[in-house]
Amino acid sequence: MTILLACDFDAREWASWRPALDAALPGERFVTDADEGPREAIDIAIVANPAPGALAGLPKLRLVQSLWAGVDRLLADPTLPAEVPLARMVDPLMNAAMAETALWAVLGLHRGFFRYQRLQQQARWAPHGQTRADETTVAVLGLGQMGATCARRIAGHGYRVTGWSARARAIDGIDTRAGWDALPSVLGAAQIVVNLLPLTDATRDLFDAARLGQMQAGASLVNLARGAHVVEAELLAALDGGHLRHAVLDVFRSEPLPAEHPFWGHPRITVLPHAAAQTDPRSASAVAALNVRALRDGASLAHQVDRQRGY
Repeated sequence: MTILLACDFDAREWASWRPALDAALPGERFVTDADEGPREAIDIAIVANPAPGALAGLPKLRLVQSLWAGVDRLLADPTLPAEVPLARMVDPLMNAAMAETALWAVLGLHRGFFRYQRLQQQARWAPHGQTRADETTVAVLGLGQMGATCARRIAGHGYRVTGWSARARAIDGIDTRAGWDALPSVLGAAQIVVNLLPLTDATRDLFDAARLGQMQAGASLVNLARGAHVVEAELLAALDGGHLRHAVLDVFRSEPLPAEHPFWGHPRITVLPHAAAQTDPRSASAVAALNVRALRDGASLAHQVDRQRGY
């Protein structure tokens, strides 16, 4: 059988990914175009932002394994075979990298380090007061493996952490809340909100004027999930109006972020170039290989996507 690598990689990326996949799956036959065929031999597709229609017309396809954690783009492709299991990437090393970024953002916001960065540019010496970590409440939205890892890491540094998810999740040492009715109180109690939710119909445009208004006055937003979670103009209005203090943003509706975008020069926004948790080809290839072997052996697949929920 044959594995289709339907990946939107440039030459530099392939130089990292192909050796990692070869090492993780020795003896497997790979093609990068279904027409290299025969199409009837392709039973697995390992994908990273495949072109729409790339997975159509593969009669023996039995698994689509994504190399990315988010699957919203895949699910938006109407040609994605509905009957074929889809698995997303859940990589412990990526979870750890995301937790490092989330903790960095929380520390920077809590201690005012982003403000000091602006003062340095103005050559101003202006120390401000310092609160304790256990006096700062951080809300982590989204309690999948990545969100849970972030919540634990932040709590481990002394912060009061509240975790929220649409459906109930229990995490040792974390105060968790569930359901849309609970979200306003979670937002209103937090000085810092970290968004790690999947992008679904229910969470698209989640941070609009109304939802931002539910956040505590002077609070800050950290968006490490998807750009479409945030209504950009309404976030700018909340910052310019003084309701929110700062935003740390790693993801955007248009990427790369256009040079003329107001986020770049905004004094209350810190921009990251979608780099909060980059995928390591070595660890991700090993994770993908586990599902390939499970399929070959007739075992259960890990991290299957519930298409109704969108993740």
